[in-house]
Amino acid sequence: MAAYAQYPSLKDRVVFVSGGGTGIGAAFVEAFARQGARVAFVDIAEAPSRALADRLAAEGLHRPHVQMCDVTDSDAYARAIARAAAEAGPIRVLLNNAARDDRHKIEDVTPEYWDKCLAVNLKHQFFATRAVAPIMAEAGGGSVINMGSISWMRGRDIFIGYATSKSAINGMTRCLARELGPRNIRVNCLVPGAIVTERQTQLWRDPDADRQFLEAQCLKYRLDPGHCARMALFLASDDSDGCSGQNFIVDGGLV
Repeated sequence: MAAYAQYPSLKDRVVFVSGGGTGIGAAFVEAFARQGARVAFVDIAEAPSRALADRLAAEGLHRPHVQMCDVTDSDAYARAIARAAAEAGPIRVLLNNAARDDRHKIEDVTPEYWDKCLAVNLKHQFFATRAVAPIMAEAGGGSVINMGSISWMRGRDIFIGYATSKSAINGMTRCLARELGPRNIRVNCLVPGAIVTERQTQLWRDPDADRQFLEAQCLKYRLDPGHCARMALFLASDDSDGCSGQNFIVDGGLV
C-alpha cells in the first residue's frame, strides 16, 4: 500500500472547496480532512455532500462545513464563502473546483448555453478568489488553486464551451498571481487529464476509451481523483511556497 506525504502546515488550516460533494472535489475534501485541515465546501448535490461529511466525522476527523450553493449565483456564493469563514475560520486555501464538462457540438450552442457554460466553469473561480483575497491577506497569506483541464491543450472537438473556459483559467491564473503576490497569496492552476470519476464512468467510460487513453499516455494506467488531490495538497502546503502563476499538469503524460 502506497504511503503518501503528510504536510504539517496543513493541520487546522481552513480550506474551501467548490463542488466538493462528488468526484475530484470529494477527493479534495477527504484528502485535506486527513491532513487535519478544517474543510468547508459547497455543492448542489445534497445527499452525497452530507454523506461525505458524516463519514469523515465518524472517522474522528474535523467535520467538513457543508453548504448547498449554486456557484453561478455570484451573490449567493459570496455569502456562502463569508459564512464558511465566519464559522470555520479564516480561509487560507481556496480550491476552485466546480465545473461541468458536458459534451456539445457547436451547432447546439445557444448564446444562453454559452453564458451558462462560462459561468459554471470560469466565472465563479474569479469571484471566489476576489472574495477570499482580503481574508487570506489579513491571515498572512494563502494559496488559490484553480482547476484547469488539458481539454483545450488537446483541442477536443466535443465541448468547446468547457475547453474555452478552461483555457481562460490559464490566463486568469497568471494575472491573479501577479496581482495577489504582494499580499503573499499564491495562485496556481492544477490541470487534470483523463481522470476516472463516477460521473465519467457512468456517462462516457468504456473499454475502447480506456484503451485510447492508455495508448496516448506515457503512464499505462488510468488516473483517479487521488492523483489530483495529492498535487493539491502540495500546492496548498507551505512546501510549495515558491510556486505561483504556474500550471501543474496531472495527466500521466497525455499531452
